[in-house]
Amino acid sequence: MKLFDVYPLNNIIIDRAEGSYVYDEKGEKYLDMYGGHAVISIGHTNPHYVKRLEDQLHKVGFYSNSVKIPLQVELAEKLGKVSGKEDYQLFLCNSGAEANENALKLASFYNGRKKIVAFTKAFHGRTSLAVAVTDNPNIVAPVNQTDNVVFLPFNDEEALQNYFTENGNEISSVIIEGIQGVGGIRVANYSFLQKIRMLCDEYNAVFIADSVQCGYGRSGKFYSHDYAGVNADIYSMAKGMGNGFPIGAISIAPKIQPKHFMLGTTFGGNHLACAAALAVLEVMDKENLMQNATVMGEYLFSELKKINNIKELRGNGLMIGIELPDEFKDVKKNLLFKHKIFTGEAKPNVIRLLPALNITKVEADHFLNALKIELAS
Repeated sequence: MKLFDVYPLNNIIIDRAEGSYVYDEKGEKYLDMYGGHAVISIGHTNPHYVKRLEDQLHKVGFYSNSVKIPLQVELAEKLGKVSGKEDYQLFLCNSGAEANENALKLASFYNGRKKIVAFTKAFHGRTSLAVAVTDNPNIVAPVNQTDNVVFLPFNDEEALQNYFTENGNEISSVIIEGIQGVGGIRVANYSFLQKIRMLCDEYNAVFIADSVQCGYGRSGKFYSHDYAGVNADIYSMAKGMGNGFPIGAISIAPKIQPKHFMLGTTFGGNHLACAAALAVLEVMDKENLMQNATVMGEYLFSELKKINNIKELRGNGLMIGIELPDEFKDVKKNLLFKHKIFTGEAKPNVIRLLPALNITKVEADHFLNALKIELAS
């Protein structure tokens, strides 16, 4: 048997990792400014994280949701405190796509409706409903296609108002990333998020804040949507939640009431996943990593503005998009193979920075110096 060839791969094998660095099998050191798609939130092989998982593994790694799991309660309480949403409810699953899938389903259960509003360049996952609200026809199989989803222009308040005026009583939910990741690090206007909140309140639709990539402190606030000063009804999360251990969740407003069996999962909220997620929150809290994300994000933005040949800078905190002119299309490749720095990209020519939240100025300067070399004209 061979692997199903769906990933374009760099010819690099990562053998070990520590902090903001990874090492290949030859011992070559790379700076990780991408964290494997924003997953590494507290640094690779963080000692507290490793110990939390190791200790739990010696107790019990898994049992199903047919018994009480105190770690789930502990995680819900800690997440409520750190996120500032203590009156919300937590449903645990395994991935971002699964979190969005359950959020959309729960919204439909809540108001009995089918129509979903999503936005241009959105990415919400690859499972059935999640991919149906993703604005990329190339990854939507025929079986996923539905007339229940409409894509409106991102940040267009007039188009949103008009659609609600005409269809408001049929709309189940509005789903939006606070900062679009795959879409090119595009920040939702705060007035646009406030408009979504107002219209969802008026028409009893559910406001779903996709925080899978832009949440968990990455923007400098726990959820990037918080910058708008309004609460969503459901927040979806994953990626940075487990620092590499598969876990996802939705945080659900009190007005949405649970019923037995309406949602379910075999592996969601297992003992190891909860231990990983608790370790992440404990490190974030103890080391004040949301503040570090703000400080280091401001530093990176200020230094990036001084570099020639950058077309546009977008983002918040440690979720940064660097749009480059067409003639610099090889910069990401050069950063990796010439300078040994991992970054992400968004088509056609955006460098995505999603480093660990505890990145230091030394590591930021390492990246900035390499970028200056590549963009020197």
